[in-house]
This record gives sequence, structure tokens and C-alpha cells, in this order.
Amino acid sequence: MPSYRTAPRSRPGPRRRSLLTGAAGVASAALLAGCSDSGDSAADERTSAARRLRAAAAKDSGELLGRYDAVLAAHPSLAGRLAPLRAEVKQHADAFAAGRAPSPTASAGATAPKSVSPSPSASARPSPSVPADPEDAVRALAKAERELADRRGEALLDAPAEEGRLLASVAAAGAAHAYLLTEPEGDK
Repeated sequence: MPSYRTAPRSRPGPRRRSLLTGAAGVASAALLAGCSDSGDSAADERTSAARRLRAAAAKDSGELLGRYDAVLAAHPSLAGRLAPLRAEVKQHADAFAAGRAPSPTASAGATAPKSVSPSPSASARPSPSVPADPEDAVRALAKAERELADRRGEALLDAPAEEGRLLASVAAAGAAHAYLLTEPEGDK
């Protein structure tokens, strides 16, 4: 039998595979670089939205703190009842302003101070009108707490994850404050 030698067929060897792999790697890197530009702008927008949300929430908490200070200035006899709630509202304002979550241990262990003086930032804001009757003043605070908790609950729908958790926590605290403020004094 005659022996026929055929030309060897070219098979993909290590060299060709490494070239293909290298090309795929370069293409992937190019795609990732292209995506990261649009990803950076999306991340920048999320960061900007988070900052706006925190700034608005800090402003809202600051205004609520101003209401507490105004009620306490008009009705010092309410200090024992309102001081722990005011302290938590201050923590919320500080947390939103600083961009961090409030410490649960600090608010859980908060005790009512003997006297509550208005915060320095509260004196810069115009004080809301305070009803002459202490119980009416407390009901007005409860209404403000409830309305703010409701607005924060609605804001959760569009909030980024971290801000959403903080808003949810503070909204729940606000709802609890509203409940505590409407509960008759002797039922506690």
C-alpha cells in the first residue's frame, strides 16, 4: 500500500487559543470601561439624590426639634414628658446631617434631663406658634410627628437603600412618638 502523506491540518493550538482569549479580554475590558462611564454618572446621580434626601430629612428633623423647643419654652412643666422624645428627634436631625444612622443604644437609654434648653440651631429658626394649653401643645406636636412620619414613609419608595433604612427607622420612631404624645398621661 502506498503511503500518502497529507499535509497536517491546522488545529487550534495553544497559540491560537491564547490569542482569542487575549482578544476577548481586551474586548471585555473595553466594554467594562465603556460601561463604567455611564455607571459613574448613574452612581453620581444616586449619590446626589441621597444627599438631597438627607438634607431635606435633616431640615425636617430640625424644624420638628424647633417645635419641641418652642413647646418646652412655653410649657416647662412638660419637660419630663417631652425631653426623651426631643432627645431622639435631635439624634435623628444629627444622623441625617452627618449621614449616619442614629445609635439605638443612645436613644434606648435616654433619660429625661432635669431641664431642656433649646438647641443653638433652633434659636436661629422662627418659633412656631404654641397653643396656650399644654395638652393642645402636645397634640400639635403629635400631629407634626405623625405628618412627618407619613411623609418619610412615602419618601421610602424612591430612597436609596441606606437612606431608606434610616428613613424607615426614623419614620417608625416618629409614629411611636405620635402615639406616645396622644396617649393620656395616666395610662403610661
